[in-house]
Amino acid sequence: MIINFLRAIVLYIIVLIVMRFMGKREIGQLQPFELVISIMIADLASTPMADIGTPITNGIIPILGLLVMHLLITFLNLKSIKAREILCGKPRILVYRGKIDENALLRERFTVSELEERLRGKDVMSLADVEYAILETSGEISVILKPDKRTTTPEDFNIKPEYEGLAYDLVLDGKVMYNNLKVLGRDYEWLKKELKKLNMKPEEALVATINGKGEIFAQKKCQ
Repeated sequence: MIINFLRAIVLYIIVLIVMRFMGKREIGQLQPFELVISIMIADLASTPMADIGTPITNGIIPILGLLVMHLLITFLNLKSIKAREILCGKPRILVYRGKIDENALLRERFTVSELEERLRGKDVMSLADVEYAILETSGEISVILKPDKRTTTPEDFNIKPEYEGLAYDLVLDGKVMYNNLKVLGRDYEWLKKELKKLNMKPEEALVATINGKGEIFAQKKCQ
C-alpha cells in the first residue's frame, strides 16, 4: 500500500514536470502531435503506478523519451514551415465570404450541424452573420462576422479611450504582494497609507487591487 502510494507520487511529479516542459497550451489548443504524446504519457504512467511488479523506471524512461521527442518535434515545428504543415496541418476556411464551402466541410469531416454548434460556442447564433469561419490546426474555429453584425468599438465613433493598463493585486487574503509593489515602484508604507483612507490595514484586507489609472479597490475581511 505504502509502496503504491510513493510510486504514484513519484510518477505524478515526473509527469507534472514533463507537462510543464511541454508548455502552457489548453487541452483544446493542443496540436495533434501534442495530444498523442499526452495520451501516451498517461498510459505509460498508469501501469507502473498500479503494478508493483513493474519497475518504476519502465514508466519514467519512456516518459522522458517522449519529452525528448516532443522537444525535437517542437523545434522542427518552429524552424520548418513544411514540417509544420505535415505535423499540424493547415487552417481550413469553412465559410468564405458568407458561403459555406461544402468541399472543405467534407475534407474535414464536418457537418453543418457541427459547424453551427461550434459557432454557437462563439456566441454566433446564425450562419447568416458569418463572413469567414476558419478551422484552425488546433481544432478551434475562428469567426469573422459580417461588417454590419460586428460589435461596435470606440474607434467607430472616433472616440479614443484612455489607456487602462494592467491591474495589480496589492493584497490577497491579508497577504501583501510585495513583488507587485516593487513593480509599481511602491512600498508597504505607501500601501498602508492608501488603505488607511479606506479604514483598514493591509493585513485586514481580503483583497486590494490597483488599476492602470491608479484607482484602488479594496474589501475588508469579515474576520
